[in-house]
Amino acid sequence: MVYDGILLSLLVGFFRGGSLKGLANMKLRGGWLFPLLLAVQFVIFALQDKVAIIGKLSNVLFLLVYVIGLFFLWLNRNQPGFIVIFAGVLLNFIVMAVNGGRMPVSIEAAQFLGSEYIDALKAGTYGKHQAITSDTLLPFLGDIIPLSPPYPRRQVISIGDVVMNVGAFFFIQHLMLSAPNKNTSVAPASK
Repeated sequence: MVYDGILLSLLVGFFRGGSLKGLANMKLRGGWLFPLLLAVQFVIFALQDKVAIIGKLSNVLFLLVYVIGLFFLWLNRNQPGFIVIFAGVLLNFIVMAVNGGRMPVSIEAAQFLGSEYIDALKAGTYGKHQAITSDTLLPFLGDIIPLSPPYPRRQVISIGDVVMNVGAFFFIQHLMLSAPNKNTSVAPASK
């Protein structure tokens, strides 16, 4: 979902006359942490079914990624939108932490994702996610919001995902619209 929000932010930024040059001017403290955390998540996803110890510890590893991510966001809290992103990530972290390191997903909201996904959720074999049950704590913070056509991708998201995307939107708009405009060059003086 975050990637969808980033893409939408970029499109709106272009529509508003913004430029990608503003992204080049981005200055984040600990900026190397974000791509590292993404890479770690991809490695966990790729290896959790192949390497037993990663599969067994994946919930703890995902929570650790969130803790480091929250630290990174807090370091950059003065950036436009970062407090909002922090709040969204914190909501997701809280619901995952109180439910054993997995994001609870509503089976009803996820029905359109297919029986294989639902079966994996119910069996508890889907890496970062698990089905909401009567034992789930704070289920309203889980993935309960279904997105389907006309939305371009079928998925189920959380309130935290929505909040994160709002913050990312503000941040990207700020960057794109703060870039120097290419049409502001000074015209040569006439003779």
